[in-house]
Amino acid sequence: MSLKQVISSVLLFLGMLASCSRSFLDQEVPGRSPLEGYYQTDADAVTATFAVYDFLQAEYNWGWGSPLMVKTLPSDESNAGGNGPADQPHYQALDKYTFESQNQGVLWVWRVNYFGVYRANQVINRVKGETETQKRMIAECKALRAYFYFELAALWGDVPLILQDLQVDAYNATPRAKRADVYAQLEKDLQEVIPQLPLKSALPHADRFRVSKGAAQALLGKIYLYQGKWPQAAEQFNDVIVSGEYGLETAFKNVFSQAGEFGVESVLEVPFSEKKGYTWDNFPWGAFRQIESNIHVQLMGPREEYYTPAPGDSLNAGWGFNTPKPRLYNAFVAAGDVVRRKQTLMSEAELTAAGGKWTAPTAWDYEGYLQRKYGSFATRTQTGGGAAAALNYGTNNKLIRYADVLLMAAEAYYRAGNEDRARAELKKVRLRAGLPEITAAGQALFQAIVNERFMELAFEGFRYLDLVRWGLAAQELGPLGFRAGKHELLPVPDEDVRVGNLTQNPGYN
Repeated sequence: MSLKQVISSVLLFLGMLASCSRSFLDQEVPGRSPLEGYYQTDADAVTATFAVYDFLQAEYNWGWGSPLMVKTLPSDESNAGGNGPADQPHYQALDKYTFESQNQGVLWVWRVNYFGVYRANQVINRVKGETETQKRMIAECKALRAYFYFELAALWGDVPLILQDLQVDAYNATPRAKRADVYAQLEKDLQEVIPQLPLKSALPHADRFRVSKGAAQALLGKIYLYQGKWPQAAEQFNDVIVSGEYGLETAFKNVFSQAGEFGVESVLEVPFSEKKGYTWDNFPWGAFRQIESNIHVQLMGPREEYYTPAPGDSLNAGWGFNTPKPRLYNAFVAAGDVVRRKQTLMSEAELTAAGGKWTAPTAWDYEGYLQRKYGSFATRTQTGGGAAAALNYGTNNKLIRYADVLLMAAEAYYRAGNEDRARAELKKVRLRAGLPEITAAGQALFQAIVNERFMELAFEGFRYLDLVRWGLAAQELGPLGFRAGKHELLPVPDEDVRVGNLTQNPGYN
């Protein structure tokens, strides 16, 4: 879909706000309104802002186009998996580094982020900001636009920077802005809105999904970190740390549990719902943004033909994608990290010892391990009233959590020359995992931070981007197919190159 098609499509979708199901609040949206007559009242501003948040939930759109999967599969954490090399070929290509500009997963993630940008722009530019509610919605949308644009800039580099409605004659004449200019705009937006956003503790229970002051500060720190602005990054992370609004869950197992959703460790989180009661007859396959459950949890469950769970284990069978690599398991073993390993992945030997079974040691992309962090647990879905467990997982996606903030802070302090503070932040994460504090200095301290992020944040979509920004991607991912000078960025979707006259990233067809 070209940039013109994206914009045209969003115009249609904005006219259909009444039909946008939203697990965020589960409230009815007022009836259809023409674009020019909308955005006039506080209620308009609130519902239009819901529509922006909706694109954080866009894991399945016209097909399998999960931002989490697209960011995870190029890493050294896992294989694509599935039934074989033809099962979701766009995911297979991302895993094997054979993807080009026609890759559908790449297109869908690009598309979703620009849909989010467009909807945010409508609120920012059309809501008058005459009331406190309207000002708050504009601030939230600027922060959300910053999140969408950060994703675009981190994955694609230079991207079209669109802050206003495009005129028709600009559809095919809007060039890619320099990544540095995109980041500069995001810095400006976040600096403006941070004072206007509420603390997490001030948000009502029903509004826990909203962008808080701490979430905006963490995002701004991350943007600084990705640019090598170490002191500025450290300052933002420190503001989050000393705010008293966040902490680490006492036990790592609680982080991805239902009880841990929107808990003390949650900085920015996307809700999904198990309450829709989808069946195989009514699941909205192919419907744009109408799915409220997290279908990718089912996609990542152990392949159903080969898997029998151990007695007492609630990990359901699934469709076998995102299968862990031995390297990740071995990293936990080498670190003596049993606590996080057991919550993140499981070996076939452990499955068998517990009384379960795996019957296909040579299954496609299977190397002896099963993923558990975003696990297909029976406790996270429902079967009441004929609902299919496979279609109703309500597991939330964690976009920013406090452990990530601490590890980014450790990195920023290390780079800024404050190794004592770097070790202090690193220690917090390691103690929760039952590991001793790090006493290393210099390059060994940096390597400890690298290793800690590998284990703490496995399967959360950060490893590939981390390796790229650290300059370690060719070294670590080269054996998997990564080519320096090409794979540091994703390709600009072919449709936008052809129809939108955008330049292509180096090395792509």
